[in-house]
Amino acid sequence: MTDRTGQCLCGRVQFTLSAEPQMTRVCWCRDCQHLASNGTVNALVPADALSFSGEVAEFRKLAASGNELTRQFCPNCGSQLFAYSSARPQLRVVRIGNLDDPSSVTPIMNIWASSAPSWACMDASLQRLEQQPLPPASSHP
Repeated sequence: MTDRTGQCLCGRVQFTLSAEPQMTRVCWCRDCQHLASNGTVNALVPADALSFSGEVAEFRKLAASGNELTRQFCPNCGSQLFAYSSARPQLRVVRIGNLDDPSSVTPIMNIWASSAPSWACMDASLQRLEQQPLPPASSHP
């Protein structure tokens, strides 16, 4: 695979993905709607396949599952960049809109569809899950 690169809106945080995403999906949970005023497109990648330069700030929140979610963003421009769960520290969520070539990955599903607003535009060809999917099989120890 060819490395994928990306950056935040102001360019102070730059990153490289050195592995193929294990899963790419459009998330319609209420948290993602607060982040983007829409659904967000996210890729799950192994934590060791993500490298970045620049400072990131963090926001932590307890999820309905009881797991702690950490979201990482640029403290200068506010771009949402990465996230991870205390339940799966070996994985990182990468916000696809920050890739230099966001078309280099394709979502396979809509998740938390039950939380989507009535006007949400969901690709009917993608798998639809009403809530959270199970993590990728390869993420289990």
